[in-house]
Amino acid sequence: QVQLLESGGGSVQAGGSLRLSCAASGRPFSMYSMGWFRQAPGKEREFVVVCSRTGGNTYYADSVKGRFTISRDNVKNTMYLQMNSLKAEDTAVYYCAASLNPDGLRSENYAYWGQGTQVTVSS
Repeated sequence: QVQLLESGGGSVQAGGSLRLSCAASGRPFSMYSMGWFRQAPGKEREFVVVCSRTGGNTYYADSVKGRFTISRDNVKNTMYLQMNSLKAEDTAVYYCAASLNPDGLRSENYAYWGQGTQVTVSS
């Protein structure tokens, strides 16, 4: 079992920045690929970014590439999402998730999820 807890969400104006954190507890954090997903009102949950177990490999959705940066600290058991140049369309609940599956693009491959943190970007 892995417990995940997101923090760092909030309200920001377009063009601003936020840094999300995902703190993990339970089984060794370094066992898992870690991802961020988001869900906007009335829309399906969508993939944002995935990070390999060591943090050496990452893959971003086209919509956030160049603006968002994922990182992880396997000593602190924490993952981060630095979000810059935020847009109104980035408004969503952001979820972190842990996966043992090498395919990190699909939400169904993630076994553990946090409760989500709200990000609201006003234009």
